[in-house]
This record gives sequence, structure tokens and C-alpha cells, in this order.
Amino acid sequence: MKASDNIDAREIRKKLGMNQSQFWSRLGVTQSGGSRYESGRNMPKPVQALLRLVHVEQIDISKIRREDMEVIEYLRATDPDAFKRLKKEARAHRKAG
Repeated sequence: MKASDNIDAREIRKKLGMNQSQFWSRLGVTQSGGSRYESGRNMPKPVQALLRLVHVEQIDISKIRREDMEVIEYLRATDPDAFKRLKKEARAHRKAG
């Protein structure tokens, strides 16, 4: 995620039709913490990344395992061309489905 990316959590939450508790609990953030982010408090980059994964990309993070991340990092480090190709193919598959 680029530093220039601005995420409007309130707008995303409202588009999804969720209350603050529903929206923020899926990220492991309390309702009061989420409210502060929606009111303009700086949101930490890990929270921004989770918000994008869960509520924008619609990824069920409960299904991601440490082993999956280890495989991804290994492939990225040892065969970056294959990693890029597979990433591109996965995006195309997701858009087609």
C-alpha cells in the first residue's frame, strides 16, 4: 500500500451497511478505536492494510495461515518472476470469476 493511499473507513463502512462494532471487530479493533480512526486520528499502516484486505478486497483473513505466508515469501525471494506471473494470473482469475 502506498503512503499516498487515503482510506476513508467511514465511507467504506457505510457502503457496506455495517455499524462500527461489526466493521471494526472483523479487524480486531474496538468500536471506540475505530470511531477515533473515522474521526481523523491517524490509522496505523497495519490497520490500513487489514482494512483494505478485509473490507475492500473481501479476503477472509481467518483462512490465512502462517504456512501460506511462508510459501509466498519463499516464492517471492527465490523466484520473483514466477511470483509476479502467479500474482497476475490470480488477479485475472478473480476478475473472471
